[in-house]
Amino acid sequence: MTSPHRIARGAFAVLALAGATAVLTPGASAQQQAPAGPLQQAQALDREADFARSRAIYQSILDTITDARGKANVHRRLAMSYGFEGNCAKAIEYEEMVIAYWKTREAEEPQNAFYQQGEMANEAARVCIDADALDEAERMYRRGSELGNKEPEPRTHPASLWAYRLEHALARLAARRGNAAEAQRHVAAARAALDGDAAMAKDQERYFPYLVGYVALYTGDLATAEAELTKAVAANQNDPFMNALLATTYEKQGKAEEAKSLYAKAFEMARGHNPPAAYARRELRKKLGM
Repeated sequence: MTSPHRIARGAFAVLALAGATAVLTPGASAQQQAPAGPLQQAQALDREADFARSRAIYQSILDTITDARGKANVHRRLAMSYGFEGNCAKAIEYEEMVIAYWKTREAEEPQNAFYQQGEMANEAARVCIDADALDEAERMYRRGSELGNKEPEPRTHPASLWAYRLEHALARLAARRGNAAEAQRHVAAARAALDGDAAMAKDQERYFPYLVGYVALYTGDLATAEAELTKAVAANQNDPFMNALLATTYEKQGKAEEAKSLYAKAFEMARGHNPPAAYARRELRKKLGM
């Protein structure tokens, strides 16, 4: 289990071996598989902000497959494509298509289906908060928690995880809205969720300094932001978003060279097709004059 905003593990597997020719979507026949080459090409074009070409490729893939899970895979990629553009509304539109697919799987795989619904809502929310669409972000974070908590017993993802994720999100939203007191209340609630479930906290603890640092950054406590985001980066070295937050802290402190160097590092490590990479590629282009 990873970040409160992570891309869901196990939802779709990509065949990445040399000579691979297909994206493997469980339940689809070989004839229904989406070509890996075009999908990867489209994702690369998103990273370079060439959205007209990337979306034409996604559409061509959709036109060639009939398998529902395969289509959901492409719809999720389209949601992230709009994330790279900072388009909250379109990201939600396509994530809702993925949620609709997982609703069809509730009877056959109930634990996973409800979890994936919550994950997709949170993924859209992450795009929205990073695009400053704070009200929509809150709506989708709350929706994600509601959907995830519908998972029946025996649960594979505890209620404490969804509580932690929601408090984590609400703290960041409050900080972005300039409400430091409310942000700290949610930080305390997130801390309590971790302290109340040692098993859940084992995987999630390393994202707590990111939360504290994020709130400190957006509420003007730069010393705390630097200290906590330094811890966050040490525990999550390959996360471009956390590196970018630390760079922003340096910039606000007047440490121009350190900020520029870390911005460039964050931009280069943003090679995924997910919300952290979408933010880094979009916003750091501006910072680096690209």
